Amino acid sequence: MEFATKCIHAMGENDYTGSITAPIYISSTFAHPKLGDTTGFNYTRESNPTRERLEKLMTELEGGVDALAFASGMAAIDTVMNLFAPGEHIVTGDDLYGGSFRLFRSINAKNGVEFTSVHTSSIEDIIRAIRPNSRAIFLETPTNPMMEVSDLRAICRVAKANKLLVIVDNTFLTPYFQKPLELGADIVIHSGTKYLCGHNDVLAGFTVTNNKELAEKLRLLYKTTGACLGALDAWLVIRGIKTLHLRMEKHQENALAIAQWLKSQPKVNRVLYPGLPEHPGYVENCLQASGFGGMISFSVDTPETARQILEGVKVIQFAESLGGTESLITYPIRQTHADLPPEECKEKGITDCLLRLSVGIEDKKDLIADLEQAFAKAK
Repeated sequence: MEFATKCIHAMGENDYTGSITAPIYISSTFAHPKLGDTTGFNYTRESNPTRERLEKLMTELEGGVDALAFASGMAAIDTVMNLFAPGEHIVTGDDLYGGSFRLFRSINAKNGVEFTSVHTSSIEDIIRAIRPNSRAIFLETPTNPMMEVSDLRAICRVAKANKLLVIVDNTFLTPYFQKPLELGADIVIHSGTKYLCGHNDVLAGFTVTNNKELAEKLRLLYKTTGACLGALDAWLVIRGIKTLHLRMEKHQENALAIAQWLKSQPKVNRVLYPGLPEHPGYVENCLQASGFGGMISFSVDTPETARQILEGVKVIQFAESLGGTESLITYPIRQTHADLPPEECKEKGITDCLLRLSVGIEDKKDLIADLEQAFAKAK
């Protein structure tokens, strides 16, 4: 079954009613037919028929053995971090969503898990960071917001040689463009809020693994901590995924056109988009993914220019998220990465001149015209 068909049909058989859409089971608990017997569902914190259909769908799309649907992407990451014990060490990417760093540093580190962050685009840096107590490598590719690309095959080879898990946040590219499990990763994480749902109306998260032992451990944590996705939200994500393949193609088409336009603007100093041949990760991305996605970061000449663009756009909206049908522009230093120390942001390249653009599926001519008028106001 091809990917586009899986998006619509890979969640399992219709129920006895023949309903084309997945039924929404808004029930917290399920009755038992008799003592010692069950319908397969007991309590929604553990499992729910609507959520189960979504989890089957994500398992198929990522090529795993099991998927879990969470109340948010951060809930998914938090559950994965609970696989590790005090005194164990994790190598993470140096450029990640700010909320991931906040979780690692304010909660996981407090509980005794150790972290070292490196540029995961450098295999040498990863190898140098590995310790005797290291247990995993956690990364994004492309990264948020600096759009660095990491060689997943090489990282997985290093990890396997050192008996480490590889955990990949695949939010930016989705399984439509990139399948980390096929490249050797052990766990894939998504903020389902973003491209998977795709309509800026749901908070959701996912873990997917191709390891049965890991799947059992994650399910135990899942039902114990209870950060599960509700039935209605699960249904909305199912509906969103039906058009994932179509949306991702349009996101990418628009993003490439905008990235090329941004390159021609005198007030733009740098355009970060893996679909541009001059991007340092362009070749690597081509080798491990089938596309480049819809995320662009770019630096302008002054903080005042950045402010005027943020306040000047009309079709594009100034908001802190990504992956929806609507185009959104974000100011990472004040929004997604506001919790990082200023000196660390500066070192990463997250300055008051950096903007992040989540390119939606509007007509690209309208998006470019909107940026054009916003740039024209920047003096």
